Amino acid sequence: MAGEQQRRRRMPRAEREEQMLAVAEQVFAERGYQAASMDEIAERVGVSKPMLYEYFGSKDGLLLACIGRARAELLEATRRAVADASTPEEMLRRGLLAFFEFIDAHSRAWSVLLHEALITAGPAAAEIEAIRRQQTDLIAALLAPRFPAATARELDAYAQIVIGACERLAVWRERHPDITPEEATRLLMDLTWLGLAGLAARHGARPHPEAI
Repeated sequence: MAGEQQRRRRMPRAEREEQMLAVAEQVFAERGYQAASMDEIAERVGVSKPMLYEYFGSKDGLLLACIGRARAELLEATRRAVADASTPEEMLRRGLLAFFEFIDAHSRAWSVLLHEALITAGPAAAEIEAIRRQQTDLIAALLAPRFPAATARELDAYAQIVIGACERLAVWRERHPDITPEEATRLLMDLTWLGLAGLAARHGARPHPEAI
């Protein structure tokens, strides 16, 4: 027992925090935020409940930290996916694929985001909306070269539509687990990019040899 306590004390704070967040995500996903208890999370991590409060302040703080970590990881995944794409279409396709692959690779984090997104108020609402905002900003930036005459407001609206479709398709995939990230990306591109290509023509986009 003493040896175990010594190992706990020697664990770097960042590593311990990651361990706590991973366990919290699992408990939140299994039980939902309201039913999850700090006692259970602390027990699964193998630390005292006061230590859990020392790191995150409250259960609300722990939830926000889980969502914040998912937000940062999703942004990194999508940015990395589109970094070397050569056309707006390829950028959007890669970004969508990265989103669906992220969901599959981080199913517990997605479950937390999905269920907390259904709550209209509470500590998670603003953080979840911030995730949507960061993704819409990224998509609007990807679309901007394709729509040189579009206003910032129009680009934001197009990006909001894409993000809304992503979320609903992700929820739909929970009922259809055989749909791969690649297939989900194709379905969304089939619907959105054909429409976006038409809008691009209306907005006077410069033609590209690989564009639709």
